[in-house]
Amino acid sequence: MRWITRDKHFYKTIVTLAVPISMQALVTFLVGFADNVMISSFGDAAVSGVLFGGQIQFLLQQLVFGLGSALMIMTAQYWGRGDLEPIRRLLGLVLRIGGAAALVMTALSFLMPRQLLGLFTDQAVSLDQGVAYLRILCWSFLFYVVSQILAFAMRSVETAFIGAVASVAALVVNVLLNWVLIFGVGPCPALGVRGAALATLIARGVECAVMVFYVFGKDQKLQMRLRDIFRSSGELLKQYLHYGIPVVAGDLVWAVNVLCQNALLGHYTEDVSAAASITNTLNSLIYVVLNGLWGGVSVLIGKTIGEGRREKVKEYARTCQILFLGVGLVSGGFVFSCKGLFLAMYAGISAGAREVALQFMTVLSVTIIGSCYEACCLGSLVKAGGDTSFVFKNDSIFVFLVVLPSAFLARWLGAPLWVVFLCLKSDQLLKCIVAVIKVNRFRWIREIAKT
Repeated sequence: MRWITRDKHFYKTIVTLAVPISMQALVTFLVGFADNVMISSFGDAAVSGVLFGGQIQFLLQQLVFGLGSALMIMTAQYWGRGDLEPIRRLLGLVLRIGGAAALVMTALSFLMPRQLLGLFTDQAVSLDQGVAYLRILCWSFLFYVVSQILAFAMRSVETAFIGAVASVAALVVNVLLNWVLIFGVGPCPALGVRGAALATLIARGVECAVMVFYVFGKDQKLQMRLRDIFRSSGELLKQYLHYGIPVVAGDLVWAVNVLCQNALLGHYTEDVSAAASITNTLNSLIYVVLNGLWGGVSVLIGKTIGEGRREKVKEYARTCQILFLGVGLVSGGFVFSCKGLFLAMYAGISAGAREVALQFMTVLSVTIIGSCYEACCLGSLVKAGGDTSFVFKNDSIFVFLVVLPSAFLARWLGAPLWVVFLCLKSDQLLKCIVAVIKVNRFRWIREIAKT
């Protein structure tokens, strides 16, 4: 039994997939980060407003991640078998589902933004800023859904670079327009948070256009056509719902978890909300690299199962555990050593926000170690192996019976802010125990691609 594989194909495939996926995630992160940093010069209320205004988009992002992950789990196995027709039909199906969800959330966000954002904060100024941001941002939802689902499909057939190209185009447009629209350059007035939202809307449109052009016009692997979006899915629909619903539900549970956390912290003062926003941004930066590695692992595991090489899957799984534990230790050290430097980029925040953010980042430097390991084991290996319902059940138990109750209890007891934040991140450490047992029993390896 080997704990470290000597298979060069493993490392080559992980790097080949991880680099473009990480690059796309990094650029997507930088689009939001550019908004966050530039808006920070307007003070804590503006930073908090963008945080709260982005909560609905975050919910949509988690939905899309669930839809895309379920798509990638299935299509990677079909790709391993060399069967392309089910991949085209599945992609069309997921585009229809995701597009419908985007339209519903756009309508709700435009028509009742104050009611939605009022769930997360009672800070009047921050709420006004968030409403102004969301009313414009919501028109980018459909662009985002289409571009991300197409990117997931391309990853599953080992064409990850196009997602990175599209995201780079979006970043360039976003940063340039942020500078013009947030602060006002030339004839353009200074629009503040509205300018940030408008820049993101245009950038998402560019990103979507690049993905649509490539997938439906240039790609030679899938040879997808627009008519494929509306083709009948038949048995594939049942198959996708069977394996996909737990994945989507699991990501929505995670979204509810994050939204409840932001609501809890959002009912403190504005400096606490600003500190939470900054800490979450740093957390997202770490996840940028991890998402690439997780994505590469998912595709490789799914493809290897599709090829029928069960023992090789076990060998890869053992190696991944060692790899991601090491990545976690490095990530924790990075967060702890760079927290002051990261905060220096937020020149306009208050001293109170700065102090709280330092406490939150110290906690994050410990919990991120667990995040790296358990998310690889459960989010990549077990999901890609086909045991999607286990991850959903496990996440639900931790979120609703551990994380949220302990955090609300800590606040009710008047515990220090860092203790409340630790409660909110406690599952990242506790789930490691479950991950060790689950992964090394190997009962999660299942062939889900049907003939």
